[in-house]
Amino acid sequence: MAIDDDFLYPHSRYQGDFTPENLVFNSNLQEFAQRVSIICGLETGGKISPEEAYEQIKELWKQLKNSKKNLGIGTDPENNSDRKNI
Repeated sequence: MAIDDDFLYPHSRYQGDFTPENLVFNSNLQEFAQRVSIICGLETGGKISPEEAYEQIKELWKQLKNSKKNLGIGTDPENNSDRKNI
C-alpha cells in the first residue's frame, strides 16, 4: 500500500480473538466503514442523492452480511464444517 493509500484508507490493528476468519472479517468491516463514510460525505456535499446513498450503503451491508455468513463469524465453530472458505 502506498503512503497515500494509508492516509485515505487507514486500517486499525486487530485486537480481538485471532482466527484467520476474524481477521478477514475485521478487514471487511473496516472497508465497509470507510466506504460508508465516503458515501455519507458525497451525499452531504450534494454529489449523490439520499436515495443513491441509501442504495449504495444497502448493497455494502449485503456484502458485509455475506462475508460474515461465509466466514462463519458468530456461529458455533464445531458446526462449521460445511462453511465456504474465502
